Amino acid sequence: MDWMKIGSALFIVAMLVFLVPRIKPMLENSPKGTNNDWLLVGVLLAGVAGFIWLLMKMV
Repeated sequence: MDWMKIGSALFIVAMLVFLVPRIKPMLENSPKGTNNDWLLVGVLLAGVAGFIWLLMKMV
């Protein structure tokens, strides 16, 4: 095994060890989305998907 793979694996594990305990407070204190917010997200995603479809059809 190569040392870069071992170092990368250790780095990923360390990131998970430090980030996982902070997830619960972040989720509890984050603002909640309203129906209008989710509708806007859906419209934007549909617009991006339509634009990508248009680009693929032009090729």
